Amino acid sequence: MSNARATHPTRRGILAAGGALGLGAVLAACGDDDAKSGGSGDGTGGAAKSGPWSFKDDRGTTVKLDEVPTNIVAFTGVAAALFDYGVQVKGVFGPTTKDGKPDVQAGDLDVDKVTVLGNEWGKLNVEKYASLAPEVLITTTFDTAGTLWSVPEESKDKIAKLAPSVAISVFDRQLTQPLQRMWELAESLGADMKAKKVTDAKAAFDKAAARLRAAAKAKPEIRVLAGSASPDLFYVSGTNLSVDLEYFKALGVNFVEPSEEAKKATGGWFESLSWENVDKYPADVIIMDDRASTIQPADITEGTWKKLPAVKAGQVIARSPEPILSYDKCTPLLDNLAEAIENAKKVG
Repeated sequence: MSNARATHPTRRGILAAGGALGLGAVLAACGDDDAKSGGSGDGTGGAAKSGPWSFKDDRGTTVKLDEVPTNIVAFTGVAAALFDYGVQVKGVFGPTTKDGKPDVQAGDLDVDKVTVLGNEWGKLNVEKYASLAPEVLITTTFDTAGTLWSVPEESKDKIAKLAPSVAISVFDRQLTQPLQRMWELAESLGADMKAKKVTDAKAAFDKAAARLRAAAKAKPEIRVLAGSASPDLFYVSGTNLSVDLEYFKALGVNFVEPSEEAKKATGGWFESLSWENVDKYPADVIIMDDRASTIQPADITEGTWKKLPAVKAGQVIARSPEPILSYDKCTPLLDNLAEAIENAKKVG
């Protein structure tokens, strides 16, 4: 789900449209598969050592440590989610800054207080990583193999020897599942999940979900297309594998679906269209990939794009294909889509 610069369905192209095929074998983590997630803390994100820690991740792998880890390295989006719960990491890898400012995937993370081990997808400096004396590496996984997201294939074995890894799955499930798993992970690391900020964020998310469900029910005729732009291709995402789209669909949103035949080349994730054929699927609202690796709507110069009814009507909003998995950051995704549907005119 990163780096939309491919002109054919390579790995990078697949990532751009909001999905990922297998990227290699799963990295090994220590421990067995029988222990349950646990750990305790004082609400400061594991700042105080509090005895043995274990967590069973979505690969079925249980990581066990003698103490709650504080030297944590995480994919940028995961670090941003943990930060929302009060857990601070030491190092990050993945898109972190853009033009000197925090990347969209960094959320509220103070990027000046973390060591950036790689500022783009698939980059992680092993030497810098080792210098942090990492106790655990945390990221997501976008396939059934449990491949660690953004961990470089060429150095994954060296990385695996330095610290155990934890993976939260964001593959073929609704958004609420990884949100719950990130909640459990943060709690195990010492976050105070009863803090007002946390409970208020969860309540706001539930309210936004109800709003989106109501909007979709009130305007079932509004068709929503999930798109992503690269210089040579426009990608139309299907809803069957992406956590956000699966959840929005479950709430009743009427999505444009690429044909199954067209999606076969990308493992079911999306269909790639030439800019000449960008009008293949009529849509009333377009939600566009907001990651820095993709072309944003304001910067699309293709005449065929500008002629799309939804574009002419101003019914284009941002989408986060790699949502930051905290309730605080996912609530606006629901509210923004609900508002777009509430105000949309039938144009497609």
